[in-house]
Formats: sequence, C-alpha cells, structure tokens
Amino acid sequence: MAKKKKFVNGKYINPYTDFGFKKIFGTEANKDVLQHFLQNLLHLKGHINHLSYLNTERFGRSESDRKAVFDIYCETDSGEKFIVEMQKAKQKFFKDRSVYYASFPIQEQAKRGEDWDFELKAIYTVGILDFIFDENKHETDKYYYHVQLSDTDTREVFYDKLTFVYLEMPKFTKTEEELETSFDKWLYALKNLSKLQDRPQALQERVFQKLFNIAEFANLSPQEQRAYDASLKDYWDYQNTINTAVEEAVEKVVTEMTEKLAEKDEALAIQAEALKRALARIAELEKGKK
Repeated sequence: MAKKKKFVNGKYINPYTDFGFKKIFGTEANKDVLQHFLQNLLHLKGHINHLSYLNTERFGRSESDRKAVFDIYCETDSGEKFIVEMQKAKQKFFKDRSVYYASFPIQEQAKRGEDWDFELKAIYTVGILDFIFDENKHETDKYYYHVQLSDTDTREVFYDKLTFVYLEMPKFTKTEEELETSFDKWLYALKNLSKLQDRPQALQERVFQKLFNIAEFANLSPQEQRAYDASLKDYWDYQNTINTAVEEAVEKVVTEMTEKLAEKDEALAIQAEALKRALARIAELEKGKK
C-alpha cells in the first residue's frame, strides 16, 4: 500500500495543479507569458500580437448536446483560436477528446443568417501531458508532436488551419546545461518549477523572471495561497491514488505467478518470491526519491 506524500509547499507553485496552471497562463495580467509560450511552442511564422481570453465553458447547439470545458481558451485579434490543456491523468481517448474540443471553435465560426463562404480561421489545440501515449513509448527521445492534416502519399500538409500539439513531458529530460532554445527553457521551467529553490542562470530572460515572480508562493495573497493548497492537495491525492493502484496491480500479478509456480516447482517459487521482495524494495526506493 502506497504511503501518502507529505504535503509541503515549495518556493514556487506547481504548474501541474489546476490553480498553478491557470495562475501562470490564464490571467489577464499574465497574458504576455502565455503569448510567449505559444509563440515558441507552435513555431508560428508570424507573431502573436494580441490575445483575448474567452469563456472556457462551451455549449453545443442544443441543451441536449454535450458541453466542453477548456483549461484555457483564447483568440488573437485576427480570429485565430487557441485551446490549451494541462492533462495530468492518462486518458485512453485523449486524442479523440482533442478533436472533439477543436470542433467547438470550428462551429462557432459559422455565420448564421448571412452568406458565408466557409472560410475558417486557424485553430490550435495544445495538450501538455503528464503521461506518455502507449503508442509512443518506443520513441523515447521524441516528446513534441505537431499534428496537421496531410496527404498520406506525399506527406505534405493538406490543411494547415487545424493544428494539434502534444507535449509528453515525462520524456523531456534535458538538464539546465543542455538548454539551447526558448522552447527548451519553457519545457524545463514547466517540468521543474515546483522543485526549484533558485532561479536557474539559463532562465534569465524577462519573460522567465516574470514567470518566477508569478509562481513564487510567497507572492500569492492569503486567499490565493489557500486556493493553491487545496489544488495541490487534490494533485497529490490523485498521484497517491494512481501509485497505489499500480503497486497493488503489480503485487497481485506477482502473487498469482508465485502461487502457480509453487504448484509446479518449489525452486521457481522461491525465485518468484525473491523477485516479489526485490520489486517491493525498488518501489520503496523510488518513493524515497520523490
């Protein structure tokens, strides 16, 4: 049975919590931080000159239609729309959910009651993932996925106004010394922010200094600190639940194997029992590192 992680606040808030993510990227005062992040993440040809936040709760065309609730939803002054999601939990059909979410800003562009030639503004859906897609596990060094509609024969982009970007954050393992681009620095900051005690020398640009000011726990108001504490507790409760489920599943499989082997060969059963103890020890050591 997994032990609950001790609840301790670091110097900087955790961007993987609901409060942390929306505090950093989802407030009007920090709009320039989101703009800089998206500019570097999406490798856009032009600059994002202005962003406006939109209502994150979107409804279908009728009361019976399922609604969608985005983490962050915004648009440029030229009408391009961005959906940004922080996904902590592994979800089997997350790609399907991304496509479903993208359908809302597509439908919203339909002009009712007047002539419309079906021209659409570009839509970008970004998923910052605290997990790895099963089908991508073999690509250990690839953590950035930029997806558009393309021709299957020529591999050329067929339609460039619908873009999905996925970041598999567990695969990003660069150290501070290995950071080369602003994109590298953003991923490093997101992954390590809550573990840092000092501001890294590699992240001295103005936007990152603002990021650290925003994220410093001591700079939050008392009300914000309480809200963050509640959000962080929810995050650790979720992590503890997942860890417990994994450990119990492994223990069950090993126990069943041991029992089956005991029926066939006593020597193999002894080896299986030793393996079970070794796995338990490894699990304890891994928890100690966190």
